[in-house]
Order: sequence, then structure tokens, then C-alpha cells
Amino acid sequence: MNAVAHPSHVANASRAGALLTIDLDAIAANYRLLVERAGGAVVAGVMKADAYGLGMVRVAPALVHAGCRVFFTAHVDEGIHLRDIVPPDSTIYVLHGPPPGTAADFLEHGLTPVLNDPGQVREWSALCERLGRRLSAAVQVDSGMSRMGLSPADLDALGDPPNWLAAFEPVLLMSHLACADVPDHPMNERQRRRFDAIRAQFPAMPASLANSSAVFLGPDFHYDLARPGAALYGINPQPGHANPLRQAVSLDARIVQVRTIEAGDAVGYGARYVADGTRRIATIAIGYADGWQRALSGRGCAYIDGVRVPIAGTVSMDSITLDVTGMPEARLQPGMTVELLGPHQHVDVVAAEAGTIGYEVLTRMGNRFDRRYLGG
Repeated sequence: MNAVAHPSHVANASRAGALLTIDLDAIAANYRLLVERAGGAVVAGVMKADAYGLGMVRVAPALVHAGCRVFFTAHVDEGIHLRDIVPPDSTIYVLHGPPPGTAADFLEHGLTPVLNDPGQVREWSALCERLGRRLSAAVQVDSGMSRMGLSPADLDALGDPPNWLAAFEPVLLMSHLACADVPDHPMNERQRRRFDAIRAQFPAMPASLANSSAVFLGPDFHYDLARPGAALYGINPQPGHANPLRQAVSLDARIVQVRTIEAGDAVGYGARYVADGTRRIATIAIGYADGWQRALSGRGCAYIDGVRVPIAGTVSMDSITLDVTGMPEARLQPGMTVELLGPHQHVDVVAAEAGTIGYEVLTRMGNRFDRRYLGG
């Protein structure tokens, strides 16, 4: 796995406490790998949550340059923002569909709604009938996740598909897998079979089932369009297996202060760390307000020149304390940086230590960092 380029130990003078580096070339390379793995299926780029916290204004053009022309956002405002970034011929699907009263916004900004319930179907159909135009829409069905999409009861209530599809142009039938990151989970095949059964009612519609992980489940899951999100940004699509994707993010925090403490001295809120001897403690300028989770208190770490230095005590709002005992003093000067994400610590490792997933680590990244984009 190729690591994102790493900054020098002393970053340029800056008022920010940390530097977040996003490798756009790595994201583009991940997209191309996903295209290869998806066979003949179209591969979209999922831009929700501001491209998983990495900045769609820079990420989307890098994907366009790599050949991507289909995108997904979660909310309509995300889609409106994205429309100003990508080429006019790009398709932008909005996963949550139109909130009540907003169908006309989709038309104004060239967005395609994903219709998830009968109310959205009715509102979109009504807009089409008022305009005398069959506007495009995707239809999402629930194949077993019980989260989004038309349920079997909804489909029964809507009746014969040719009748309720008549008002608009149905361009995609989609559903979402609950357990694709566990390749042998029986839910994957169960949902695929349910999706196929539903598809029989919509024989002419292109289909989409594969998220990031499902791209790696094989051709039975690819259908006509795949919708990877996290995999674009280097998160392992199949935990427990070698990650075929390039790491796209590094995070380096600045040292604010270093002190010596003695046996019995406590560090941080709650006095959770008590020194058992003479220790050197470095305070770095990042905390849970920047997305570095409090759950990492006492068990996460940073790296200095490839050497692991553990978090000592509780992660605070704006700072973290590290046990840097034994590190060269010349490497512990204020303004120098320590690695939190990078060659020695992947986002998935941090997520596991925090008891969460890489998606949450990335999307929690705050707005107080200096951001540097490489390539693209």
C-alpha cells in the first residue's frame, strides 16, 4: 500500500495546530482500481459529507479527471454545491430524495432524486405532470436493510409499476447492502436475491446494488452501476484482508509544549494517567473538537520518526498529551509535528483503536486544520 507523501518535521509557519494532507492522485488511482474491479459497470463517486470530510471542491475535479461522470450526495444542498464543481453533463443523484416541498429545486439545479417512499414518488410525479415533462429519477427499494427505500408494502400499495412510473423517467433501480464488508455474510446473498426478485418488476431499468465493499464481492453484485464512497479515500473495503487501495490522507499535529513529570504526577482531565517514574510529556494541538475521538484516551498513539508514542491520559477538546520519554530533545521542539495518520498509522487502525470505523474518523475531521492537496 502506497502511503500519502509526508510533510517535514517542522511545517511552514502557520496558526493552525495540525496539517491535513489529501493525496488527490491516490484518490484518482483508487477510482481507477475500482473501475477495473467493477468490470463493465459504471463507477460513480460518492461525495456525501463533503467527500467524506476531504473537500468535494478538490476531490470531485480529481475524479472527473480520472473519468468519473456520475456522483451521489446525501442531501439536496450537497448536490447543489456539487453541481457548480463538476461538468454540466455529470449526473448527480441525491440519495435522500426530495424533502417535502423541494422537488422544484432538483429541476433548477439539474439533480436526480432517489425516490425512497410513496410520498416522494407522488411529489415527483406531480411536478412532472405540472410541467408536462418526464423528469429523471432513481428508485430505491429495500432489499433487507430496513433503512431507506420502498418496502414490499410500499410497492404493493403503489400497484403496477408501469402505472406509477408513467409520470417520470425511471433511470436507475437501486438498493443497499448491510453487510458487504463481511464477504461471507449470508445477508449479502439474501439481499442480492431479494433485489433480483424486485428487479423482475422493473425489467427495463438499469440496476445498482454495489457500495465500496460490494465491488469486491464479484460480478454478481456489480449490475450496471457501482457506488463506492469510502474505498475512494483508502478505507479498506474488506477488513481483515490486505487493502488494495492507496492511503489518501495524512494528519500531522504540532507540538505546543514539552515537560518533565515525576513519579506520582497526573496528566490530563480525570487524572487517568499517573506517571510511574520520570516521564517526558508532549502536548500537541489537536483534540476531540478536531475529530480526534475521546475514545482514544489512554490507548491511541502518534508516531515520531516511525517510533510509537502513546497517548497519556484523556483526549481534550483542543489538545492531546503524549508520552515521548526517550525521544531526542531536538525532535520535540514547539512547532515540530507528530504523525497521527500517515505511513505508520492508517485510518482503519485509528478507527479500530477508537472502537469505530474509518468512515467516522474521516468524516469527523474538523475545519481548524491547514489543508494541503497533493496532485490532482
